[in-house]
Amino acid sequence: MSTFTTIGFIGSGNMSSALAHIIAEAVPRLPMVLSNRTHAKAQALAATLPKAEAVTNPQVATNADLIFLGVKPQFMEDALSSIREVLAAKRAAGQPFTLVTMAAGLTMDTIRSMVGGEGDPIIRIMPNTPISVGAGVIQYCSKGVSPEALAEFADLLKGAGTVDEIPENLIDAAAAVSGCGPAFMYMFIEALADGAVACGLPRAKALAYAAQMAEGAGRLAKLSDKHPGTLKDEVTSPGGTTIQGVRILEERGMRGAAMDAVIAAYDKTMELKNRS
Repeated sequence: MSTFTTIGFIGSGNMSSALAHIIAEAVPRLPMVLSNRTHAKAQALAATLPKAEAVTNPQVATNADLIFLGVKPQFMEDALSSIREVLAAKRAAGQPFTLVTMAAGLTMDTIRSMVGGEGDPIIRIMPNTPISVGAGVIQYCSKGVSPEALAEFADLLKGAGTVDEIPENLIDAAAAVSGCGPAFMYMFIEALADGAVACGLPRAKALAYAAQMAEGAGRLAKLSDKHPGTLKDEVTSPGGTTIQGVRILEERGMRGAAMDAVIAAYDKTMELKNRS
């Protein structure tokens, strides 16, 4: 028997939209209720899903038993205040529900405190944008969720790509790599394409080749049992062309810049956490 009977989304932005479509593809007949500060945005998303309705925040909380909180950290407290009474009534009536937060820097205990339910089942996820094409990463952790419900939750999202459980004390570091990393990778793809354009390659082909190369290199790094350094060495023939490019990247501090980018993203997350 299914644990979750209706899926709810408070916030209908890009990430909520991607997650809603992943779930709808996994279980097309599963009802969904969606809300957003701009109601038209929730209506537009609902129109693209097989069994969805645009409603208000309290109606999401009333009807859904798996409630995704697709709200930016700075707006989370206001959003949760709009459903606090509904969830209190559900607790009193013994009606089960599980909250799913994807807000950077806000711990599960912080969300519980905001909503007034210290024992509420809660899952924290950190998805990245490539989930929209089935090649993303979702890290998750939980409190008060049964193993059966957690397994069903992970199964609903398996179409996203890699869905991996991780302790909450590591989720911010993980998100600095997989959550922020796509932006860094897009910059690198663009820069490689710009270099090829400078060498005379048409831009459309340069972008297509750079993007495909990044996809292929990533897949090989994931599937191979070899260290990335070994894979790099296999491309760099003695006295060849690749080693000259590697030399320039090392001279310009590419490794240090990449490390610092991840650390800076992590530090910003810690700053947001300390403000909450």
